[in-house]
Parts: sequence; C-alpha cells; structure tokens
Amino acid sequence: MEFLTEDLWFPDVSKASEEGIVAIGGDLSMARLLLAYRSGIFPWFENDEPILWWSPDPRFVLFPEKLKVSKSMRQVLRNKNYTVTVNKAFANVIASCAIAKRNGQQGTWITENMIAAFTKLHNMGYAKSVEVWHKDELVGGLYGVDLGNGIFTGESMFAKENNASKVGFITFIQNTNYKLIDCQVYTNHLASLGAEDIPRDTFLKLLKS
Repeated sequence: MEFLTEDLWFPDVSKASEEGIVAIGGDLSMARLLLAYRSGIFPWFENDEPILWWSPDPRFVLFPEKLKVSKSMRQVLRNKNYTVTVNKAFANVIASCAIAKRNGQQGTWITENMIAAFTKLHNMGYAKSVEVWHKDELVGGLYGVDLGNGIFTGESMFAKENNASKVGFITFIQNTNYKLIDCQVYTNHLASLGAEDIPRDTFLKLLKS
C-alpha cells in the first residue's frame, strides 16, 4: 500500500491490501475526501492511528428495491411514534454517532478531526444527516455522503431507543431516489435490512455510471 503526502492522489484500488487498505496518511481536506469518495475509497481509523484509506472487496451495499422491512418494523412505522427529518441537526447526529457504544470496539473512528472534516462536507452540501425524534428528543439518526451521483454512502448511525436508527434508515430510503446505498463493510444490523456483498469492481462501475 502507498503512503500519501500532500500531493492529491490515490493509488488504484486494485492495489489495496487483502483487508482493503488502499493508502496511509495524507489529510482530510475537502478535495481529498471528495476524490476518495468518487474513487470508491473512504477514511476509517482511530485516534492513535494514521489516516487509513479503505476500498474493501467485496463491498457491502443495499439496493433500495431489496430493502427488507420486517413485520414488526412495519408496525413500528405505522405507529408513527417517531418523526424523521433530514439535515436538521447534523452536528448532534455526528456527535452522537461518535460516542455510541459498539460491540467489539473500544474507541471511536469518528475523531475530532473527522467531525470537523465531515462538518465542512455538510456545509458544502455533500454530507447529509437523518434525524429520528421522539417528541422533541433526538433518539436516533445516521449520516453519510451524497456526491449527487445517485449513491448515498452511509458512514455511521446511532440509536438511543430500540429501532430508532432503523426507522431513520428505512424512512430515508423509502423517501429518496437513490440507486444504491453504500454500507461499506458488513454488519448484521444492515444485513437484516437487505444489504449484501458485491464485488468491488461491480461497485466501482455503479459508482461511475
């Protein structure tokens, strides 16, 4: 894998390690982040690590037409106990994702530098947040990147109440026209909603189509 400098470039993703690491280092500038996402690459690292850039093979994605909504979730949605909004509380959503406890993870990859970088992407119109409210309390949500190419790259989600993040995810997908949701790497949570692995080459073709 390559070590990046200040020069704005990425190696071909075919040179990624077996785990999917394409490059190390560089920075979190807006130009580099946008180039990364347009190339099928995303940053993922923890506080004590250098910036790691990933493009795993296979890629974990969800085709919206394959979204699975269980009978119990359909009932939760029908109850209308939650209100879902978009881009109403980006700062609160990303901060909540950063402190969310996750199985098998001691720290968080959503560092202060990542929060600052994605906040800039949000202010530029590229990063979106989805908020789930119970009355006036933010109880769940997610955020990700939208380059305007029909693909939404989900970065992280959180839930303070059971099913809150699922409500936001399902409602968002059902009310938008994305051709693909990039979930990046496998999770049981998203697999239960219909996400699946596809070859990286297939993902890159969809990204550029």
